[in-house]
Amino acid sequence: MPTYLSAEEAAASLGISLPTLYAYVSRGLVRSEGDAATRKRRYLAEDVWLLNERKQGRRDPQHAARNALHWGMPVLESRLSLIHDGRLYYAGHDAVELAGKHPIEAVASLLWRGELGPLAAEPVGIGAAEWRAAARLAERLPPLEGLQLWLPVLAAHDPLAYDLRPESVRRVGARILRALAAAAVGVLPSAEPVARVFQRRWLPREASLARLLDAAMVLYADNGLNPSSFSARCVASAGSTPYAVVAAGLAALQGVKHGGACERAAGLLDEARDARSARDAVGARLRRGETLPGFGHPQYGEGDPRAAYLLELIAAQRPKSAEVARARAVVAAAREALGEHPTIDFAVVALCRTLALPPAAPLLLLGVARVVGWIGHGLEQYQEGRTIRPRARYAGARPA
Repeated sequence: MPTYLSAEEAAASLGISLPTLYAYVSRGLVRSEGDAATRKRRYLAEDVWLLNERKQGRRDPQHAARNALHWGMPVLESRLSLIHDGRLYYAGHDAVELAGKHPIEAVASLLWRGELGPLAAEPVGIGAAEWRAAARLAERLPPLEGLQLWLPVLAAHDPLAYDLRPESVRRVGARILRALAAAAVGVLPSAEPVARVFQRRWLPREASLARLLDAAMVLYADNGLNPSSFSARCVASAGSTPYAVVAAGLAALQGVKHGGACERAAGLLDEARDARSARDAVGARLRRGETLPGFGHPQYGEGDPRAAYLLELIAAQRPKSAEVARARAVVAAAREALGEHPTIDFAVVALCRTLALPPAAPLLLLGVARVVGWIGHGLEQYQEGRTIRPRARYAGARPA
């Protein structure tokens, strides 16, 4: 969907005259703004699409209800993230610019409080012996399931877990963020910045690389109402604890259509390493009728700006790396074959390969970073105070 339409395009799409379109604008039904290039007004395509959906809903309510839960149809209000003109914004701030200047803790403060700032170093409240016992269980599980195991353990030691007032939820969110970062790399929780926790464990001799890990997490923090964020909101709407909210997000993230994108992108890079060239690897996938994982994000038609920025950072840090050269070759081959651009998942996998991080690193960075978005969605839903409870249209056998 284009971001903007001309007056003529908007009116034609709605099946109305231009004066009626201007009346819709004056009533706030369609937003418009000036276009410096053409000196004409342009109209937000999403608003036009929504008006058409409402018309369809009045004609066919069941059709509208069915489509409300599929991609593209806004069903909830949120002040957290917005994709506009091909850019991602957190509470009005460009996410890429934030990634270049601020750590994940500051972005958490922005999404939880509405302003950039530090997060308190909240104590976790679990002893070292218990921590190590839980760690032994978690290390036997896949990355995201291992993070999920910690949440009921942490909740059982947190007296604030059931206090759903905003300030308490923010404090609990800070505890979860720090605890899961420590759990992800097998160390005890501390007051250290989250990126520093990862860097000390994975790259102990290269403190400067913490900024790359921070950038990846900031870019991963939220991306609208995806399956994990919607799951988190549903759980929050039931009045469950922030620990349960994050557990729900992690459960959805484990799906092959969500967090599984990282593992599939890693597979593509493996194929490019083993083939004669990246072009051969891409061509082999296309001949098998397969997609290119890590390419073609539906919400970023002109390319995911998060991926472009992160790939630039990696290349600047390791300009002679074979992994950087391979990632660039795959990007070029995908663009030549399909005109597709890389997504953030491909870029994070490339980052982790370039820095020789553990195979689980992309999923661990994703799982910890998304805590920020899930807690933000939970906060909004707690304050909304309503239960998310759509109805199903029964299509089974009728009673005798």
